[in-house]
Amino acid sequence: MFTNAGTSSFTTFLSKAAPEMLPGRRPLPPGMAADLAPHATTIVAISAAGGVVMAGDRRATMGNLIAQRDIEKVHPADAYSLVGIAGTAGIGIELMRLFQVELEHYEKIEGAMLSLDGKANRLASMIRGNLGAAMQGLAVVPLFAGFDLAASDPARAGRIFSFDVTGGPYEETGYDAIGSGSLFAKSALKKRFRAGLSVDDATRLAVEALYDAADDDTATGGPDLTRRIYPVVMTATADGTHRLTDAETAAIAEGVVSGRMENPGG
Repeated sequence: MFTNAGTSSFTTFLSKAAPEMLPGRRPLPPGMAADLAPHATTIVAISAAGGVVMAGDRRATMGNLIAQRDIEKVHPADAYSLVGIAGTAGIGIELMRLFQVELEHYEKIEGAMLSLDGKANRLASMIRGNLGAAMQGLAVVPLFAGFDLAASDPARAGRIFSFDVTGGPYEETGYDAIGSGSLFAKSALKKRFRAGLSVDDATRLAVEALYDAADDDTATGGPDLTRRIYPVVMTATADGTHRLTDAETAAIAEGVVSGRMENPGG
């Protein structure tokens, strides 16, 4: 089995070699388990001219408590795509890492990169495998975005995919948000988003949307100027994925906070 994988899907291989290692295949005790683990909250994604921007706040909550102030919810899936997680933090991080291995495994076996649609479908299948745990309160709903190398127009190559708890993939137009603060983040994006935004403008808009979400949702963390904890912001363009440095994110976040001190309503 280990010398002849027989499949380009690492998840399928693992389901035969060691199924107990898959998040959705572990037996759970009866009853709801939602309050047993920290939950990750708000992620936003915005398509821009020549790419896509994804940003996430840094707070994880457990009931009415802050479980962690500096969790990282946005990560590169591969060289040209990004994934952000909301829901049960531990399972979400494990699922994200498994997805990274899934894409790398496919490239090694097939000698080629999956299309962006293929990556979204693989992630959908993995979410579907966690349905049993989701029904007991341990749900994970990711947000996936990337630069489509096969796009006919590079200016519109940034694409965003959302998912439901059953694994249904849905392509979004322009922008999307997930997590407890998504209602407020999408309301902010709805008023400010314009097709053809530059990557820099989309980055600023993403941080502003997270600020608005934190303003109305207690589970979403805003920029913490005292501890110098700022959102994780990443881009995916023709040059690959890139994470903004702490200094770059700090400059944007502090600019947003400064502007809101003069005009609290935005």
